[in-house]
Amino acid sequence: MRAVYAAGMKRIIRLRIGTQSGAVDGIAMVPRQVEAAYVFAHGAGAGMSHPFMDAVADGLARRRIATLRFQFPYMQAGRRGVDAPAIAHETVRAAVGRANALWPSLPLFAGGKSFGGRMTSQAQANAPLPAVLGLAFLGFPLHPAGKPSVERAGHLALVDVPMLFIHGARDALAQATQFRRVTSRLGPLASVKEVADADHAFHVPRRTGLTDSEVLDEILDVMAVWTQAWRVRPSTVRGSAAAGSIGIRQGDRDRPPAARGSADRGSKGSRG
Repeated sequence: MRAVYAAGMKRIIRLRIGTQSGAVDGIAMVPRQVEAAYVFAHGAGAGMSHPFMDAVADGLARRRIATLRFQFPYMQAGRRGVDAPAIAHETVRAAVGRANALWPSLPLFAGGKSFGGRMTSQAQANAPLPAVLGLAFLGFPLHPAGKPSVERAGHLALVDVPMLFIHGARDALAQATQFRRVTSRLGPLASVKEVADADHAFHVPRRTGLTDSEVLDEILDVMAVWTQAWRVRPSTVRGSAAAGSIGIRQGDRDRPPAARGSADRGSKGSRG
């Protein structure tokens, strides 16, 4: 389905989160011709107007995908420490609700950069985000730099929608061994786009001959095609046809069974 809006429409909105968290700013951006929408959460150290966030939103608009960016409360207030998971989850859920209200006829996806993607996946693991067809992560932070671990990925077994992991091969927050172990265990729910030589911010060395903007174009092309695949075939989550047809590596083992429960319910807010 393709909807038509005013060309390049971009506006600031206010998201009301709850009685304790108050409200935060958001940016809704929609191209003239739009086919899907993406709720896009920022990383731990930079807010929704960071140049990377701007570039992703602009690039997705060129690919007919609307975006809703938003601030987490700690970023809105100018605090350094990230919010507790419960507050972050509530914020993600408010943003998804607003996206549904803004674009009720569009296929909806959610995710984000680093910390924002992790908070989105935890929220989805706790209780399905309304109408969200899949989650797309731009640099999923498995562990702090220099401390390889898979603890932060435990809740992903409770996510029951397709997931796209866009991963830099040199990402210090998701070392290769741990990252492959996690995504392979998720089975056909997980699709992976590995960006050769890229770090957590998707910067690549000059020796590659590529610019960061060229790398970002490749990433956004993959995101656009992945959303098309799952828009068309949402019922094939357990099969490999949709993601496999666009050449993205999937997990190669069945997803482990798990009972639904609260994701990282007792964890404290942490960066990444």
